[in-house]
Amino acid sequence: MIKRIAISLIFVLLSNPLLAKEVELNPDHPQRYTVKKGDTLWDISGMFLKYPWHWPDIWYVNPQIENPHLIYPGDELSLSYRDGKPVIEINRGKRSVKLSPEVRETILDKPILTIPLSAIGPFLSKPRVVGDEVLNDAPYVVASADERLISGAGDYVYVRGITDSDSNTYSLFKGGKAYKDPDTGEVLGYEAIYLGDAETMTQGDPAKVSLTYTNREIQIGDRLLKVEDDDFDLNFIPRAPDKPLDGRIISVFDGVSQIGQYQIVVLSLGKRDGLQTGNVLSVYQAGETLKDSVSVDRKDTVTLPDEHAGEAMVFKLYDKVSYAIVMKATRAMHVYDKVKSAQ
Repeated sequence: MIKRIAISLIFVLLSNPLLAKEVELNPDHPQRYTVKKGDTLWDISGMFLKYPWHWPDIWYVNPQIENPHLIYPGDELSLSYRDGKPVIEINRGKRSVKLSPEVRETILDKPILTIPLSAIGPFLSKPRVVGDEVLNDAPYVVASADERLISGAGDYVYVRGITDSDSNTYSLFKGGKAYKDPDTGEVLGYEAIYLGDAETMTQGDPAKVSLTYTNREIQIGDRLLKVEDDDFDLNFIPRAPDKPLDGRIISVFDGVSQIGQYQIVVLSLGKRDGLQTGNVLSVYQAGETLKDSVSVDRKDTVTLPDEHAGEAMVFKLYDKVSYAIVMKATRAMHVYDKVKSAQ
């Protein structure tokens, strides 16, 4: 079950107005706003700020309010000034009702999320990025029931390589494309394409496994991995990375050639680079290298400057790569466009 937990102490420190840097307000910002069900933190940040990822610099944490770092439908947000700097303060709305005759309290709403769950939900636990050896060493389908070439939900298959008797639930994957850094050529990982879910019926070599859900045909050679923990914190805060970072968009889901708002991309940056969930990166359309038809040198070329194309927010991390959602697109984006720490 996806977890919506409180923001860490890091956020509290970041949101201290004494540590805040100067921020630019949205010229059309409201003075007050009442949070509605379905709002996201990114949308609200954009109402008040020119750059939504500067939210930690303007948020005022009131220690007298319960869970002051969470925002709920019905809360009233107001813009004020402290020591000459703008801050957003919260007036907690009514979140519960008393039910008679039991006189028990029922919570009406949950805190708002940073970005729409509908946009990233399928990518939180099912797609994976793995090392080549992970799939190569994983249990694999060796045969299907009734000598079928392909199988689906409701069928059972035989699997070799299951050695953990404590685990009986698995997801099935097929090896996908390699993720490479276009600048260095380093292989950053391999896409594991999600095929479905399975449960072990009987242990052994091979083990008998029931296919409980499939979204594609299951074939001999497909691999099984333990079900990935989907205990994710979706209350992360949009903010710039702690240091300058440079990377590339190395893949896009759904097979589109032009990338737009709310599409999911894979970045050539990960945990090893210091990236964190909630980090916002600016996307730049990579300048095209053209032949200079005017130059006397027939081999002369010119590279056009990179053009700002929008912003993307990281929501899932691996060691060498990450998944990000495009939050704003001012022009078309493409695979191999550049990403840099948002300012």
